Amino acid sequence: MKISTLALSITAALLAHQASADDFGLGSLGTGNGHSGFLEDSHAAISSRTMYYSADNRSGTANDLREAATLLRFDYKSGYTQGTLGVGFDVMAFGALRLDGGDGHTAGPGLAGNGNSFFPTKNNGTEPADSFGRAAGNVKFRISQTELHVGGGLAPVLPILVSNDSRVAPQTFDGGILTSSDIPNVTFTGGELNHAQGRASSNSTGLSVAGATRDSNSFKFGGLDYKPFGSSDNAIAKNLTLQYYYADLEDFYKQNYFGLVHVLPLGNDQSFKTDLRYFDSTSDGKNGSAGYAFNNNGGYAKHAGEVDNKTYSAAFTYQLGGSSLMLGHIGVSDDGGFVWVNQGSIADPNAQGAGGSDFYLFTDAVVGQFSRAGEQVNFGQYSYDFKAYVPGLKASIAYLDGTDIKSKVAGGADQKENETDFRLDYVVQEGPLKGFGTTFRTGTYHGHNTGTADQDQTRLIFNYTYAIF
Repeated sequence: MKISTLALSITAALLAHQASADDFGLGSLGTGNGHSGFLEDSHAAISSRTMYYSADNRSGTANDLREAATLLRFDYKSGYTQGTLGVGFDVMAFGALRLDGGDGHTAGPGLAGNGNSFFPTKNNGTEPADSFGRAAGNVKFRISQTELHVGGGLAPVLPILVSNDSRVAPQTFDGGILTSSDIPNVTFTGGELNHAQGRASSNSTGLSVAGATRDSNSFKFGGLDYKPFGSSDNAIAKNLTLQYYYADLEDFYKQNYFGLVHVLPLGNDQSFKTDLRYFDSTSDGKNGSAGYAFNNNGGYAKHAGEVDNKTYSAAFTYQLGGSSLMLGHIGVSDDGGFVWVNQGSIADPNAQGAGGSDFYLFTDAVVGQFSRAGEQVNFGQYSYDFKAYVPGLKASIAYLDGTDIKSKVAGGADQKENETDFRLDYVVQEGPLKGFGTTFRTGTYHGHNTGTADQDQTRLIFNYTYAIF
């Protein structure tokens, strides 16, 4: 999508909003449930992101990656029409402009496939495009406390699917997502997704897993977040959330997820948080056959190409004032690596730029993923919020150590890996630049017989959002 197309989309939406409700014959379309109406509850914003990305593989400059880009994004979210069934729509559009990644160091087919690049390649298949963009929208419906979104531009953040937003452009999905909180203390989320748009692509693809060359047009899911004690005054009982989710990526895998999150207040500005997660993943349909095999993160698989995994995670965080210390452990079963949705290996020219994904484990670090068959990961993170001294400033440092990785070669050498990550965030709190945010992240990865190159990675990001109305 050209930058000019984005500008026209934004202009049209703004002009439409300038017209009054009476001009459309809508009046004040209140819903009668505490919401003002279709236009009165609408919101529009323009946001920008400028990002520099560097990955030094320590194996000669030919394999180093450097990218720089800036993005302008427009979001419009309407309210709902009057009546028992409220109707509205959401629209998202962005245009991204490539800056300078450095000659010979821009991610592309010869360097990093379609996983690390900011941009799709030009028709010659080797050079990154100078710009690209995307526009999407979805229609939404609401009855009481139940909402359904159908269309594009969906960005779920759920235990069984996490939309990736770690580069200059976001990953989005097409399909339908229903969320309901009509039952007290219960939030239900379910739906079906059919296509994805990668963080470096203007195109849609089917859904897949890393290492598979085929795709699927059906990712069905459903789950509950349950607060059994609601807003109880009991310090031990309150702030407890139990979770269960089920997902099925047709012809690839089925996944059951169980979770528990509890925050125990310990006094003035002091708490202890428990976060337990368990995934059980098995094959579905054609998984394991030609094109539908999963590479188990490049590691061992008891049944070649098939999903067979159990992964558990336990993390405990003690918070006192601005300080937070988190310690945890993640265990991956011996039969195969952890599995999640990732389109990076699809054998389709339109899939260029479709790679890049996130998953719901603390091991989804800056560089590594620490999720191979048999891997046992100990991790820790110390965070500090400088709110008492410099409001808006936060910093954290994390360390992950993975051992006991099963070799995919019989009798192969032991494998292990470790990574140290640092993050610094600052958001301007007042003045003309209020809301302007800066994020600096680094990651230093070391692998032993893992087949993954040692790497130093740096990201510098500038974000700003201006609310139009």
